[in-house]
Amino acid sequence: MHIGVFILLLLSGERNFGVRLNKPYTATIPMDIPVFTGTHADLLIIVFHKIITTGHQRLQPLFDCLLTILVNVSPYLKTLSMVASTKLLHLLEAFSTPWFLFSSPAHHHLVFFLLEIFNNIIQYQFDGNSNLVYTIIRKRQVFHSLANLPCDYGSIAKTLSKKVKRHLSNATSQENVVEMAMDGSHPALPAEPGTLKASLPDTPGIGQMTEKESAHPAYQQLEQLSVVNGITTLNLSASTSSKSLDRSDDLEDRNSTQTASTESSNQPNKFKPSESPTSPTGKGTTINNLRVSDKNAGQWIPTGEWVQSWKSKLPLQTIMRLLQVLVPQVEKICIDKGLTDESEILKFLQHGTLVGLLPVPHPILIRKYQANTGTTVWFRTYMWGVIYLRNVDPPIWYDTDVKLFEIQKV
Repeated sequence: MHIGVFILLLLSGERNFGVRLNKPYTATIPMDIPVFTGTHADLLIIVFHKIITTGHQRLQPLFDCLLTILVNVSPYLKTLSMVASTKLLHLLEAFSTPWFLFSSPAHHHLVFFLLEIFNNIIQYQFDGNSNLVYTIIRKRQVFHSLANLPCDYGSIAKTLSKKVKRHLSNATSQENVVEMAMDGSHPALPAEPGTLKASLPDTPGIGQMTEKESAHPAYQQLEQLSVVNGITTLNLSASTSSKSLDRSDDLEDRNSTQTASTESSNQPNKFKPSESPTSPTGKGTTINNLRVSDKNAGQWIPTGEWVQSWKSKLPLQTIMRLLQVLVPQVEKICIDKGLTDESEILKFLQHGTLVGLLPVPHPILIRKYQANTGTTVWFRTYMWGVIYLRNVDPPIWYDTDVKLFEIQKV
């Protein structure tokens, strides 16, 4: 799993990879994911959603990597399916739950990544993504709740105190219904008892594994280009571009603090957003359960100043402007024409435009994978762990003192 994610992170830094994700997905490989019709980009989103919502404790350090991959390719995604759009909104709905945000100093980074995905698609691929726009309109309360997130101590304490009660209520009242999966698929089976496995070091933070790079030509490159072409009147402002990147710099700085917080604990937060059955239209999506380890929850005490410090930087302007323009139009057309079929609303959105109504498009920021000590140690440990486990019979390691990793029995 980790190696596959690292490879995708490396590929996502290349523009051609993001563009080619728009090719239709026609394979018939059975996988334990919902049935869908769409592109390889849809497959990527649906699989990532499945990984995140499994609730497996060892996969949580990969969440930043998974969302970074989606951020990198999001400016190039032309037509997301309704299933993939619903999965993205469900992740935001899960990660933006107040008690989940307040339970760890790093959880809000996930919201920043998701908002950046939405902004990239809205600003650069609005035409063709009516499914996502429709889903955003249907789930607009998620964004309004995020914008109105309470910052006072009383509300924060009240939210955290209700967490346990909410878990108990969900566990006793929520009915679990399984989504229709692809034909021939089957869920992953646990390891057989007695299986040996090698321990692995903590996954490095995303801030250590990537470096920021603008997908647009640099100011100096454009200036040189203007001189070559004999243009002397080109007036470009580098300050505008750098100012637009400040928010991303803040996110990377906060990611470095997240790395220290995550790697200092041998037991990552255990978390699971469960999703109720979702039809291809996205109806019925709810949050059933999110779990955070009591150990970390007891250590972390959020303050109003801390919440306000990152809440004020949430990139909600583009989405709020979209809702401000489109929601009244959709409501009006539904009333005037008596529309109850979402296909008619989708058709209306397909022929709409937001040109001249949205804020100035932000620069596309790509987080490219870079070699680092953390992943080097991880790969070395993994490689030798595989070599060791595949050569235990005959016992060539007998009477040796392995220090790079520990061998555990499942």
